[in-house]
Amino acid sequence: MDVNKNSYTFTFAAIMVVVVAAILSFAATSLKPMQDNNVRLEKMQNILSSINIEVSREEAEEAYAKYITEELVLQGSKEVSGVAAFDVEMSKEVVKPAEERNAPLYISTNEKGEKYFIIPLRGKGLWGPIWGYISLEENGSTIYGATFDHKTETPGLGAEIKTPMFTDLFPGKEIFDGNEFKGIMVMKGNASGEHQVNGISGGTITSVGVQDMITNCMKSYTAYLKENSVATQGNVEDNRVATIDQ
Repeated sequence: MDVNKNSYTFTFAAIMVVVVAAILSFAATSLKPMQDNNVRLEKMQNILSSINIEVSREEAEEAYAKYITEELVLQGSKEVSGVAAFDVEMSKEVVKPAEERNAPLYISTNEKGEKYFIIPLRGKGLWGPIWGYISLEENGSTIYGATFDHKTETPGLGAEIKTPMFTDLFPGKEIFDGNEFKGIMVMKGNASGEHQVNGISGGTITSVGVQDMITNCMKSYTAYLKENSVATQGNVEDNRVATIDQ
């Protein structure tokens, strides 16, 4: 056995491992700011998509600044100071009791003065996490738009939650029945009520995951919506009129 030759081979291999590891580490460190910025812009795109504003990644920041007029963090009906809504990690918050969460809320006001509440969602599908955004009209109950996404759901089945075939079922549905929170029930066909949508054929578990995600996440917003929505203000006014009439 040529000991010197083997020693040279091992030394060369060890040096190459160190060099390649250093190059990969440098590349990862150098690219991270770009990757983080892409994630930030994609998040802006998704938030805007929930109010039916579709923009490219290059246009996202400008459109976001134009249409998202408020960013709040809530605990119950109260605003939390010192926490940036955009930086809240929903994956960490949804595992807490609803009343203890830092719940981000985005508010959009368009050129006509129409206001929309945008609520981020996070839950579990069949194979992994699912997430999305639902926007509500100014009454705090009627869904204006919805967008969902996933990482590992089955193509052609649960993965269909991100397609218009599914998301287009949500606008016009109601999450409240009067002052009672109802959420949205994702049915296995034959959905007809104002709190129901049809699920995805063959994607039952993912469909139920969307239903549970909406219910779980919106628990953190119901108190605020009741206190700050046009619908609630209208109910209060109706009660006043009824009292006067009596």
